[in-house]
Amino acid sequence: MKLIEFDKEPKYIKDFVNLPGKIYDPKENMEDPGTMKKILRGEHPLSSYFSLNKFLVYDDGGKAAGRFCITSYEGDDTCYLGFFECINDQDTARFLFDSAYEYCKEKGFKRIQGPVDGSFWIKYRLKINKFGDPYTGEPYNKDYYPELFSHNGFEVKEHYTSHAFRSVGEEYTNEIYEQRYKDFLAHGYEIRSPKEEEFAEAIDDVYRLVTDLYSDFPVFKDVKKEDFRELFMSYKQIMNMSMTKLAYYEGKAVGFYVSIPDYGNLVYHTDNPLNIMKILKLKKDPERYIMLYMGVDQSHRGLGKALVYAIMKELMASSLPSIGALMRDGKLTQTYAADDITDVYEYVLFERNIE
Repeated sequence: MKLIEFDKEPKYIKDFVNLPGKIYDPKENMEDPGTMKKILRGEHPLSSYFSLNKFLVYDDGGKAAGRFCITSYEGDDTCYLGFFECINDQDTARFLFDSAYEYCKEKGFKRIQGPVDGSFWIKYRLKINKFGDPYTGEPYNKDYYPELFSHNGFEVKEHYTSHAFRSVGEEYTNEIYEQRYKDFLAHGYEIRSPKEEEFAEAIDDVYRLVTDLYSDFPVFKDVKKEDFRELFMSYKQIMNMSMTKLAYYEGKAVGFYVSIPDYGNLVYHTDNPLNIMKILKLKKDPERYIMLYMGVDQSHRGLGKALVYAIMKELMASSLPSIGALMRDGKLTQTYAADDITDVYEYVLFERNIE
């Protein structure tokens, strides 16, 4: 086996980008090749925030068998292993992880966390259960990846869950959430969906709240508002505004709930015109919604349940199921609508100390 560190050489970029297509079934490949190329070339909106060292593992026959990047931030003694893909072979995985470890040790880092694809804002975490039907926004991977990490010196650092919720109709009642919603409206709060022309302003409001509320999460790094805006502006094309809510108090945004239809992996492969047609159809007539992000200003305690009920009302009108995505253990969001949960998806963040 051979390890290659590369920069912007077209051959290696091509091998790096093509590897998932050789490992995953078409419906399970959750990587956008265009975005991946921008990251490798340093052209992504967040590229200026981190250093990215890129590696490929080739087998003895000269075929790409694994890949990874090491991301580092100035002043951070933790480095991040991401964009990880590997064939189902213990020897290849051991060579890959040992190479990554030696590289990080030589550079003087104290620990490696992963998988982290460059940034908190791009993708991180490893899926550990319920494989085969990925949803939009899910950090998806092969079912044997957790074993590869755990067999090569990594231990679980953080645990996250996504909750699948049953569909509910107009007859559904939840007196506690409904009363919380009414109470906040009675106290002068406004909970509504942004209008199309307000989308850029809504992104700025979400940026301010996210930066405050998510700052204690592992691998979180600040980004500038203009870069956050560029990163999330594309969401406008795939969102139904009715399923995104902002809460205002005295004219200031104090809470948000961002949801999108479940497109599976279609939104990552828009180079196929057929996929674009499928996206447009699902946007108009979704089969399920994914609740991606939620947050409430900590000085407005209890507002979370009111926001959840505002989304519940929309789901009641459509009678569609949903997934509340990627909640960190210990956060209050994991307890919301517990009686309506039908399934739990699990994810972890791994860490390995460098000795």
